[in-house]
Amino acid sequence: MATVTIQKRKRQNRNSYVIYFKDPFTGVKKYFKTFQRQKEAQQAANELRYLLDSGKLPDAQKNRLRMMTFGEVASHLENEWQMRLKTKEIRPKTHTEYVYTLNSVRRKFGSLYLCQITQREIENYRADVVAEFSAISANKKLATIKKVFKIGIDLRAATENPTEKIKYLSEKEHERNRFALPHQIEALVQASQATKAKYYLPVLIYLGAEHGTSKQEALSLRWSDIDFEFEGIGMIRFYRTKNKRERTDFLMPRAKKALLEWREHQAWMRNRKNIGNVESDLVFCHLNGKPIGHFNKSWWMTCEVAGMKDFHFHDLRHTFCSNLILSGAGLKEVKEMIGHSDISMTDRYSHLTMQHKFLRQKHLAEHYAKSSDCQSGGHTGVTGHF
Repeated sequence: MATVTIQKRKRQNRNSYVIYFKDPFTGVKKYFKTFQRQKEAQQAANELRYLLDSGKLPDAQKNRLRMMTFGEVASHLENEWQMRLKTKEIRPKTHTEYVYTLNSVRRKFGSLYLCQITQREIENYRADVVAEFSAISANKKLATIKKVFKIGIDLRAATENPTEKIKYLSEKEHERNRFALPHQIEALVQASQATKAKYYLPVLIYLGAEHGTSKQEALSLRWSDIDFEFEGIGMIRFYRTKNKRERTDFLMPRAKKALLEWREHQAWMRNRKNIGNVESDLVFCHLNGKPIGHFNKSWWMTCEVAGMKDFHFHDLRHTFCSNLILSGAGLKEVKEMIGHSDISMTDRYSHLTMQHKFLRQKHLAEHYAKSSDCQSGGHTGVTGHF
């Protein structure tokens, strides 16, 4: 039987397990691999022993660790993002955010060899980020570190992934649950008329409030995604790059009307300025077809005029979900209509189902009261209040 040994090395933060084997042809003791967990080392040792007993030797080149710094491996990740940007798998804004987070993490770990970074070092860094910023920022940075290690293992820059056991922090206390009621939606639409975006901002507001459209879904929406004549109502398709989910809705009346008015205004302006060649089919774009990068200034001005401070465009998605529930929809229906991948994401609106139940119970109490009144000649028999 082949000779394979596991040597335990005691470290300050954690132990490591080094596997050695005796070359059956030369009798020389050779290094095989290093593991951070004894169970994994034992499994690898058994597999190596079986390989040696079959008369084969492990590929030394394959098992050799490449000494690469975190920064060097991070550059591979950055190149991957650059390729995805070129193929339009991610938007320029998303790419910028990814690189910004990567550079932040690279300043901390960039000069360290990837194989020497420990779980405790990453956890300590995460704790510092939480203390200075928030759990959301810490989770973004942890996600980036995880991606670097995933590539690092493929490059053989590390044999172990210290981020595997590090879980993401809860972001519940940072969740935004603010939403607008019907009269506030109308106030936003009216206020948008005081901005330079007065022709297309109402469309964005209605898409957000009536279809739960995210900013990314809206700005990547194309006219070919909309069928105004479908079954006499109209149909619209959205694609969310964040989770690669597609959803299709019947067009809501106000959203449909606003879209048609915006399309008519676009055509009139292009005709007025003699613009014949349009670069794209985007719904929200400049007259020449170039994409609209953002509408932040007009949005914040609209919110200020409407008296709705600290109301984000993304809050219109919460508005859609919240008003769906208040109008009688269940959590499962909301999940399907908004395109959530997990019901836990929709659970944040569960408190609103209680308000809806309360309304139903109130109607039930009124029903019983009327029935009792008819039978007893005026005495309702209702002892509680709703």
